[in-house]
Amino acid sequence: MAKKVVATLRTSTGKDYAKVYHMVKSPKTGAYMWKEAIIPNDSVKEFLSKQA
Repeated sequence: MAKKVVATLRTSTGKDYAKVYHMVKSPKTGAYMWKEAIIPNDSVKEFLSKQA
């Protein structure tokens, strides 16, 4: 499922950041939910690898 990036991230100062969505399973209910974060482009792979 694709999600749109917030328009404020497309400014000249916002090009160094990315909005990342990651699907996680809730330990209480077992349902899946989206976890989102705005992080620097350098940290995207690190964020996704530690979430897995």
